[in-house]
Amino acid sequence: MSTTRVLAVNADEAWDLVTDSRNHARWIPLTRVEASGPARVGDRVRAVSGPGATRGWPGLVDAMIVTRADPPGPTRVALFVKQGPVLLGEARITVMAAGPHSSRVTWDEDVYLAHVPPRVGRTLVGPILRAMVSRVLTLVAREAAQRNDA
Repeated sequence: MSTTRVLAVNADEAWDLVTDSRNHARWIPLTRVEASGPARVGDRVRAVSGPGATRGWPGLVDAMIVTRADPPGPTRVALFVKQGPVLLGEARITVMAAGPHSSRVTWDEDVYLAHVPPRVGRTLVGPILRAMVSRVLTLVAREAAQRNDA
């Protein structure tokens, strides 16, 4: 599953915006995120989603480790490997310059439920992930445009 949006910020700003997992709590409802900043190899990210998650209550845990975070360049990729306990697989965020003041962000997810065959797990979470990633990138694009207008 892959979703792409053009953002009205340069590639460096887009990278910092989309790979800083702390920002994801703004875009994903009912979710809190524990992370350290823009993606660096070895960083651990823990997202918890559920009705009271933003108030510290337990919920669905999505534990990840960053295994790739490219240095500045024409194309930058961050790879988040899902480590369970509920979700496995990987999420890849690619940022490319689309002009001096714009960038193209592609978010790919190959994620499935743990404890079931991957094909079944992908089928079950696929529609939810497609909707979530589409919503997130729409909100990111809106936020980037507002930054540009400010």
